[in-house]
Amino acid sequence: MQKDTMQRKQRGPAVSIIMPAYRVSHYIPEALKSVFAQTFTDYELIVVNDGSPDTEQLEEALAPYRHRIIYIKQENRGCAAARNTAIRASSGKYIALLDADDVWAPDYLSVQIAHLEADPTLDLLYPDALIFGETKEAGKRFMQCFPSKGEVTLESLIRAKCNVMICATIRRDAIVRAGLFDEDLGSSEDFDLWLRILEQGGRIGYHRKILARYRRRPESLSANPIGMYRHVVMVLDRAEARGRLDPETLEALREERDRYRAMLRLYQGKNAFFAGDIDGAIEGLRHANHFFRSIKLVVAMFLLRIAPNLLLQVYNLRQRLLVGHAREF
Repeated sequence: MQKDTMQRKQRGPAVSIIMPAYRVSHYIPEALKSVFAQTFTDYELIVVNDGSPDTEQLEEALAPYRHRIIYIKQENRGCAAARNTAIRASSGKYIALLDADDVWAPDYLSVQIAHLEADPTLDLLYPDALIFGETKEAGKRFMQCFPSKGEVTLESLIRAKCNVMICATIRRDAIVRAGLFDEDLGSSEDFDLWLRILEQGGRIGYHRKILARYRRRPESLSANPIGMYRHVVMVLDRAEARGRLDPETLEALREERDRYRAMLRLYQGKNAFFAGDIDGAIEGLRHANHFFRSIKLVVAMFLLRIAPNLLLQVYNLRQRLLVGHAREF
């Protein structure tokens, strides 16, 4: 046993778990406990404090575990930069992503590593998860809401036929080969990295065993649709500019980018409406409707012109606005 421990120290851990931390002092103890409950124990855990304004509370939460983690502090540079800092400090063969507000099942690492060791062609593997938190999707499986069907390819990723769950385990050399996370992106940096891994010839796989609990909360980056859609469009622009896509995938990219641009203009119109900017709201809906071709949006623009207060009353009554594929208003 002692000889095995010494050999592990010499070669480094099998897995480097990386955990960015920003305004998560309330959640991080549960995430840490889920790491230390793992049945697979050949890992290191790297927590990066990304200039969090609640550093005092964060460090209090980390205090019982400081001897078991690598703790790094840096100025606030965003989630992508925090993950890159952890990756550069890591020494594991595999990188396991765990956000500080998510939770792993005790067998997360054992199942993930067994799959990856059994199939050397896999560069990234993700499981299913249970959604929890302040969201209408709470209690559902991740793959119920964000499906994965068929092989993960550039086209299936772009068309969202396959959605990579963030609690993924990745070969470290695949991340390095792809160029790490793009620190210029304020969100969708994971989607961007998955595309670049595939462009480099990497292979992404998944299974349907629930190995994590995925928290959705109002203040998370994914809860900001305007920022998210803007960055998705940026990611797709960059993918096209790299010039590595075949004609069929490029066509899919352009179609999906048009849809995301329409969603962006839709949300911008919605925000303008609530800010009292009727002209801005009409402009946003008009641009969105070039893609959606929706009678509901035409009616909404008509009401915005002649009776904006009535439209606001209707919205307040129904408590929703068009948010996807012109289904609501």
